Amino acid sequence: MSCDLKLIEKVLKFSCKRCSRCCCGEPGYVYLSSKDLTKLCTWFNLTLDSFVDKYCRIVPYKNNTLVLSLEETDDFECILWKKGVGCTAYEARPIQCSTYPFWTRILKNEKTFLEEKKECPGIGEGNILNLEAVKSQLELYESNKPVVINSLI
Repeated sequence: MSCDLKLIEKVLKFSCKRCSRCCCGEPGYVYLSSKDLTKLCTWFNLTLDSFVDKYCRIVPYKNNTLVLSLEETDDFECILWKKGVGCTAYEARPIQCSTYPFWTRILKNEKTFLEEKKECPGIGEGNILNLEAVKSQLELYESNKPVVINSLI
């Protein structure tokens, strides 16, 4: 884990405000792992092929690989996000989403942490979280690998 452990202590208070700032407004990728696909297919009661056709796109990833990501609208809104509702699959949302803000790139150093804190009203709010739970979220995020498109074919 390449994170500043002192920063982890600063983010021990977090409560998602469901403000949707991390779901829309800017282009981005929500990489999907096998676990994510299983949860989302079950949530929407769709086959894998149907879910991929309806909600996914193929995007570039590390080492010239192609992976699955959730689709986004022309306004850079996550395909699962709906105005007035928020995430339509919140309870089954991808690991990338459920582990936010406990990502390596956010907790890498003070600068990246403070930049993210400006964007997310939930950082520093809510109940104090258990340090081990935060570390567990970091590990889950780091171990969650997107499905390489060749492995679906």
